[in-house]
Amino acid sequence: MAVKTVIRHVGEHVGETVRIGAWVNNKRSSGKIQFLQLRDGTGYIQGVVVKSEVSEVIWDKAKSLTQESSLYVEGVIREEPRSASGYEMTVSDIEVIHITENYPITPKEHGVDFLMDHRHLWLRSSKQRAIMVIRAEIIRAVQQFFDENGFTLVDPPILTPTSAEGTTNLFHTKYFDEDAYLTQSGQLYMEAAAMALGKVYSFGPTFRAEKSKTRRHLIEFWMIEPEMAFTDHEESLKVQENFITHVVQSVVKNCRPELEAVGRDVSKLENIKAPFPRITYDEAIEFLHTKEFDIPWGEDFGAPHETAIAERYDKPVFITHYPKDIKAFYMKPDPNRPDVVLCADMIAPEGYGEIIGGSQRIDDPELMQQRFEEHGLSAETYQWYLDLRKYGTVPHSGFGLGLERTVAWICGLDHVRETIPFPRTLYRLYP
Repeated sequence: MAVKTVIRHVGEHVGETVRIGAWVNNKRSSGKIQFLQLRDGTGYIQGVVVKSEVSEVIWDKAKSLTQESSLYVEGVIREEPRSASGYEMTVSDIEVIHITENYPITPKEHGVDFLMDHRHLWLRSSKQRAIMVIRAEIIRAVQQFFDENGFTLVDPPILTPTSAEGTTNLFHTKYFDEDAYLTQSGQLYMEAAAMALGKVYSFGPTFRAEKSKTRRHLIEFWMIEPEMAFTDHEESLKVQENFITHVVQSVVKNCRPELEAVGRDVSKLENIKAPFPRITYDEAIEFLHTKEFDIPWGEDFGAPHETAIAERYDKPVFITHYPKDIKAFYMKPDPNRPDVVLCADMIAPEGYGEIIGGSQRIDDPELMQQRFEEHGLSAETYQWYLDLRKYGTVPHSGFGLGLERTVAWICGLDHVRETIPFPRTLYRLYP
């Protein structure tokens, strides 16, 4: 009697006959032997069909199989050092479920637009599967870090009446008779939650209606946004670098085969351990001037600037103390220098840009009221946010990590469109 299992667990059944539901990833033949490259979502294994050891019916079934045909296959598991998985199956029985004809994605090269049009099928490829496994491990590690460090998961709303950043790049919709927007950040709500629970984090989708067509931008992406009461800027930076260290090392430990499948240099990831280097915005400007960048003090950094700075380091680098005028209204000014704020952007190495943005938040009620007036924000719409400073205000800090950019960096991908199962980009809403 065959034991039903999955490819990931075949090592537990060496010498036994097992039954696996699978798809044909590829197939080749050497006359009297057919080699079936099988996948089941958990891994890959080669099934060997020897003509002299099976019936003619089974042999013909194996011959009929095409790329992405589905089947149940039975056979004995044996160790095979030459196999990537370390195991192989000697096939004794095949039950064909479906024969696929004219599968559109073949081993030949396809253009990006073609692959994106067939994203629902492209996900089946070994590299895309590996990326999704790594993404899932990153999510698991994110939750593990915060759960083990006293944070409570809180879910902010997706439909909001306001914008967290004061930007106009929002997706507008109607909420019955009122205007509403798809959220671009859960931060303000996390600040409220932190006043109730101390340390909190959210993890959910966010939306930016920015007409950006770069390798770093998606229209719909996922954010992890922690907020911490009684926490200053310096304490927040330590949380951030320990957080990233935990996530990267969890992937290195648990996803080495997948990292190899995407062609990642794992040694670069093994080096990602706290503490991380830090430079101020002033120091960054001075450095960029030595590299012949014509950027004045007070201007925000673009991708070329961030890449030039990151090239100096083999770990993520914090850029701290940006000018107040180019940062969000809620960031706390440096008490020793009010024209800059207690904030930091974490820039990933290898040209992947900002993966975390964070700051200490303004906790002074009068200063927050002043910021509202300076930015033309509606006190009526934001009254609840002002209440957080009115009733029991405390020093607090938080940050946001973009999941897809983090996946792109850890996997070493050229574009964020491969970091999410079904990407939403400027010109793509299908499939």
